[in-house]
Amino acid sequence: MSRTTGNSPRGPQGKLHLILRHAAQVFSEKGYEGASMRDISRATGVSLSGLYYYFESKQQLLYLIELTAFTNILRRLERRLEGLADPEARLRLVVQNHLDYFLRHPVEMKLLSHEDEALAGRYRKEVMEVKRRYYEIVRGIFDELRRTGRIRRLNPRVAVLSLFGMMNWIYTWHNSKVDPRAGRLADTMSGIFLQGIVNGHASPRSRAPRRTHRSRARAMEKPASDLAVAENSLV
Repeated sequence: MSRTTGNSPRGPQGKLHLILRHAAQVFSEKGYEGASMRDISRATGVSLSGLYYYFESKQQLLYLIELTAFTNILRRLERRLEGLADPEARLRLVVQNHLDYFLRHPVEMKLLSHEDEALAGRYRKEVMEVKRRYYEIVRGIFDELRRTGRIRRLNPRVAVLSLFGMMNWIYTWHNSKVDPRAGRLADTMSGIFLQGIVNGHASPRSRAPRRTHRSRARAMEKPASDLAVAENSLV
């Protein structure tokens, strides 16, 4: 039986957050499978018996880390979206809210990206319910954009999951010393996404030139020496 309901272990809520932060760090460094409760005990300064008194397993710790992260993101997003009607503005806010949280929690971001399949059973079901709600909000905004005629008729699932993919992997390259903060980064990223799906057709200049039968025949007549040069350039 879990003993983490209500307040955190041993009283203050901050204690739970501290344990979860250290556990996330251990999982991030060692991987979920490679980490042990003993590793987490050493990192937190809580005895192994103390950890097992309050937490059933490292599976429950991972569940609490993921549930806390997604719940915080979702609740904050829902509050910020209230009263905001324009779908483009709503989409930009989704991106800003997501990036703002994860740039302040890079360890959790890495963990959520790499250990998505580690949860099982009821833990996985509960986290998936929160993630599904998150997806549905963003999918709803995308559908609003489609109804306004501002975007092409793209596969909405592919478009929305592509946006999440763009946001979730920034921890692999973002450098706080040279890269913009969440607000400016959200403007850039949402701009890239929106401009990639805006309604319209490619201009004649942007289309790749069509190759005629004669041009393909000329390409086949390239001297062998040209091919040798090209092969050497790839070595």
